[in-house]
Amino acid sequence: MSDVQASQSHLAYRALESLIVTLKLTPGQTVTEKELIELAGHGRTPVREAIQKLEWQGLIVVRPRVGLQISHIHPEHHAQIIAVRQQLEPLAAALVATSANADQREALINCAKAMTGAAAEGSLDDFLTADKLFDEVLEAACPNPFLTASLQPLQTHSRRIWYASATLAKMDQSVSLHVAVIRAIKDGNQTAARAAMSTLLGYLAES
Repeated sequence: MSDVQASQSHLAYRALESLIVTLKLTPGQTVTEKELIELAGHGRTPVREAIQKLEWQGLIVVRPRVGLQISHIHPEHHAQIIAVRQQLEPLAAALVATSANADQREALINCAKAMTGAAAEGSLDDFLTADKLFDEVLEAACPNPFLTASLQPLQTHSRRIWYASATLAKMDQSVSLHVAVIRAIKDGNQTAARAAMSTLLGYLAES
């Protein structure tokens, strides 16, 4: 796959993932490939690759002779997902604190600014866009690809479950805790990054 094709596939994935996470594509809804191509604003090949990734992550279910179905939300999975994230994500944050380069640290600072701006505007969608970017920067900066591959689907499902019952108060607290993680990573403090991520996940487990 060329770099251009990979980039287009990623953009198609980001567009469709956002629509699913923010419930604009509703749980249980049946859609066609053509509809997803139109919604993503990208060509057939990038969208097919995005659909494959979303199927792997459990956000789209392929129904033979029926079409593509947006997976249902299972609130009971929330505790199971967070339990795994609590084991893996503090380690990822600690690794990123020492491995991130200057551009990645700057990107995380921009994530913090975007999250703060979303809170000020009361925009849950903008917060989730910044949160997705935060996860992607951590993924790029983390030196352990097996760790980040395990976290990707968990983080996406968490965002969708969180959005389904989100409030502005929940967003404000989440922004504050994300900023603490970003600050610790920016400072290169492994211990603080691990602790801040554990605090964030502890809050998500209860909210």
